[in-house]
Amino acid sequence: MSETLAVDSSAEEVDFLELWLVVWRGKLLILGVTSIFTAAAIFYALSKPDIYQATAILAPASISNTSSLSSLAGQFGGLASLAGVSLGGANGGDKSVVAMELIKTWGFLENFINNNHLEVEVFAVKGWNKAKNTLILDDKLYDEETSRWVRNFDSETKETSAPTSWELFGRIKNRININQDQKTGLISLSVEHYSPFVAKEWVDLLVNAINQHIQAEDKREAMDSIAYLKEQVNRTSIAEMQTIFYQLIEEQAKTLMLAEITSEYVFKTLSPAKVPAVKHKPKRILIVVFGIVMGGFLSVFFTLVRFYLGKSKG
Repeated sequence: MSETLAVDSSAEEVDFLELWLVVWRGKLLILGVTSIFTAAAIFYALSKPDIYQATAILAPASISNTSSLSSLAGQFGGLASLAGVSLGGANGGDKSVVAMELIKTWGFLENFINNNHLEVEVFAVKGWNKAKNTLILDDKLYDEETSRWVRNFDSETKETSAPTSWELFGRIKNRININQDQKTGLISLSVEHYSPFVAKEWVDLLVNAINQHIQAEDKREAMDSIAYLKEQVNRTSIAEMQTIFYQLIEEQAKTLMLAEITSEYVFKTLSPAKVPAVKHKPKRILIVVFGIVMGGFLSVFFTLVRFYLGKSKG
């Protein structure tokens, strides 16, 4: 049995030595392929423009009349539902969760781009000139001198094709990231862009836009509810019902007042976004290391496969 183990050990040493010799004989090929992959990785890493990320830390804004609305919901929730009234507007659910989901939607981002005139910054920018602090535009898409879109130019109609709403949404959605820490409940809103100044500006604009959007929706809902409840008061002669309706009107009026006076309606900014001083990506060193590893692995693999295929045929 000891002789068998000795033979197996000797065979393994021979196999390992054989593999090493095969790799050594193909060292020029391995070196050449690895060098090509390395050069390609370096070229690719250098060709990618810097991306900066600005981040704001937010907290769900608290509404002062939550307890009174909860009490009313327990007493008159069934009646309010039958009347088509939402008790509390902003308190009729976790508005921060709604806002986090809404901020990723096509409709909201479409209005966000249009209201802030961000079409060029979203679609036509391909880099940032750090020395001049200016955006580098793709002249195949947009002519900065004439302020016109020039892509897909039709020589017959003299018309150009501006980016569609769907194209703009496709470009901006992956640049926005919003997450909530499950332990603290705090929310981080991040934006990536070629320009650190634009990234910071977009974060500020997004926070204001989502606060104003939810605020406007709750104001409209409260005003509609008050108008409806007043109509019901005039229609009933039962004193108890009138009392209930007046209480509901009072709470809707509180919601309307809060929506009128509160600027940070859904998200309260704890740490505002700053202009980032260093790039977020690309990770050029990792790209180059990945190129070296892939080049070395593939070249060694090809060398061994070629040797054993030739050996099996022989």
